[in-house]
Amino acid sequence: MKTADEEIIDWLQLINSDNVGPVTFHKLLAKYKSAKEALGNLPSKCKRFPRELAVKEFDLCRSKGIRILTSNDSFYPKPLKNLEDAPPVLYALGNTEILHHPLSLSVVGARNASINGRKLASRIAYDLTENEIVIVSGMARGIDSAAHKGAMYALGQKGPTIAVLGTGVDVPYPAENTALYHQIAEQGVIISEFPLGTEPQANNFPRRNRLVAGLSLGTLVVEATLHSGSLITARLALEQGKDIFAIPGSPNDARSQGPNKLIKDGAVLVETSEDILHILSMNNHRQIKSYTNKYKETPEQNLFSKAIDKPLKTDNIPVTENIAATKSVREYLSTSGTYVDEIIRNSGLDSATVSMELLELEMNGIIERQVGNKVALIKK
Repeated sequence: MKTADEEIIDWLQLINSDNVGPVTFHKLLAKYKSAKEALGNLPSKCKRFPRELAVKEFDLCRSKGIRILTSNDSFYPKPLKNLEDAPPVLYALGNTEILHHPLSLSVVGARNASINGRKLASRIAYDLTENEIVIVSGMARGIDSAAHKGAMYALGQKGPTIAVLGTGVDVPYPAENTALYHQIAEQGVIISEFPLGTEPQANNFPRRNRLVAGLSLGTLVVEATLHSGSLITARLALEQGKDIFAIPGSPNDARSQGPNKLIKDGAVLVETSEDILHILSMNNHRQIKSYTNKYKETPEQNLFSKAIDKPLKTDNIPVTENIAATKSVREYLSTSGTYVDEIIRNSGLDSATVSMELLELEMNGIIERQVGNKVALIKK
């Protein structure tokens, strides 16, 4: 076995030893300079994790195409290294290069989200991804799922997204999101700090939330009650010095109480993606190149600039055009599944229009995405 592999196994063995959490792990590593030396000098209260089980975990990851990233690994996300309790080990499934994208935003909210909340989360995630901001979320039902879906419909149905799980990276949760899990693994990346096979446990999700916040420049809360995990994520993001964004709602809806309180406390009020782009532009000192919207007479200025010299874009399709396009797109759908490229080719519509109409149909529960860039009508 290679020396590098042995070192990863040392890290797995140390972090899984009794009474060794992330903070203790880093203190031991700082004192003894290597996980191997730390294992040989564990305090009596820290029962060593069996070597053979660490080897088994390593081999299982390799067989499933799951990458183990230690905090010394060049692919380990740099923003997380700033956390005092940064996970020493991350499990990653998918394209780990996405973890180094310089611009990202976490989108969180209620699991029992309203249809309007889900549509808004999807639309904003779509627009931000079109402007090369990677969406980070927790793959929960409701707002999380809607944000991931919106991101993946962008850039010609090739938009990346990052999902952070509170389970093992090999355990899709909730089960209803299994198809979404595979889509994210194909287009983006799924990460977790928990060992393979870890089932959902209530105390794991707040730990997951600190990573959702830590990976992003800011956090957007769409819908959330006052005591929800989404507000925990927002608080953690605030403690990390990140921007907080919130979408206001009716005071009569409990799901609006969280965002409304955040706005009262100083969060940025968000109505469209432009509100977020403007703040990120100012705070990240990026020079705007251009911003075009073919449905408006005048180009928008001073919204957001990107690290590369490429025009920003967004598509705000008028309602009348929206309805006509939806009818046209639906003509090419079936319950057995149709390739998106085939819909674009046969309908004569541009990819952005097709993407948004498919997203609208999915949010309304009419279609579902399938692996391989296909969509299908849901059988009633």
